[in-house]
Amino acid sequence: MIQNLLYIVWDPSEVIFHIGSFGVRWYAMCWLVGLLLGTLLMAKLYKDEKIPDEKFDPLFMYIFISVLIGARLGHCLFYQPDYFLSSGRHIVEMLLPIHFMADGSWKFTGYEGLASHGGVIGMIIAIFIYAHRNKVNVWTVFDNMGICSCITATFIRLGNLMNSEIIGKVTDVPWAFIFEKVDQYPRHPGQLYEAISYAIFFFIIYALYKKHPEKVGTGFFVGLCLTLVFTARFFIEFVKDIQEPFEAGLPLDMGQLLSIPIIAIGIACMVGGKWMKKLGAKVNDR
Repeated sequence: MIQNLLYIVWDPSEVIFHIGSFGVRWYAMCWLVGLLLGTLLMAKLYKDEKIPDEKFDPLFMYIFISVLIGARLGHCLFYQPDYFLSSGRHIVEMLLPIHFMADGSWKFTGYEGLASHGGVIGMIIAIFIYAHRNKVNVWTVFDNMGICSCITATFIRLGNLMNSEIIGKVTDVPWAFIFEKVDQYPRHPGQLYEAISYAIFFFIIYALYKKHPEKVGTGFFVGLCLTLVFTARFFIEFVKDIQEPFEAGLPLDMGQLLSIPIIAIGIACMVGGKWMKKLGAKVNDR
């Protein structure tokens, strides 16, 4: 009975405040704060590395748009392809933040479902395009993103916590959360595990950057970021509930299966060293 009293009953309002009829949601605010902190840190890194301001200015839009599109398409294609590819209307729902009702009308829903793996893929593509067009060493951009990304990821997972989504499995650990919007069972707060992990990784990576700034441009920092984040994601998935029914029949869930190749890419970036730097120069010369 004493243990039950330690469970955290979690039922926050999804809206922070209203401006007229428009509600500002915690999830959107967490995304905004995470992106703002990441952008401010990236601006500082560009300044430290003496990269001209005009080359930094377009980066935010490249990253913001690519992460949003990649994360949305990643969720729809990795987790719910049977739904989103089943009709023209559902394809529209995949691209636009709306849901079609049975009577043919539609309502605004926001993007309900974003996958971090898809966001990473979108960001990688965008960075190659950005670096080529702005004549910046692509591995310098990747490493700077590796230094900044964990702080943004921390706030995104806090947004998931405020939305009571990406919940963990039922458990009896004393720090379990009862997500009242879901059910009355105590569950692992998987979002919080990830948020804490990513915050710790941010401080580790930033400390290494301050000690070894010469490694920027070698792929080391982006490799370290990918390796740490998705290794943590792989193991935390064991205490998270599956997102879609088809995952119940898999030896590993979709999040784990998608994490494995990203971890391999991260390790390759870390050990690539000077080869990565030369490759970046060749990409920019094209």
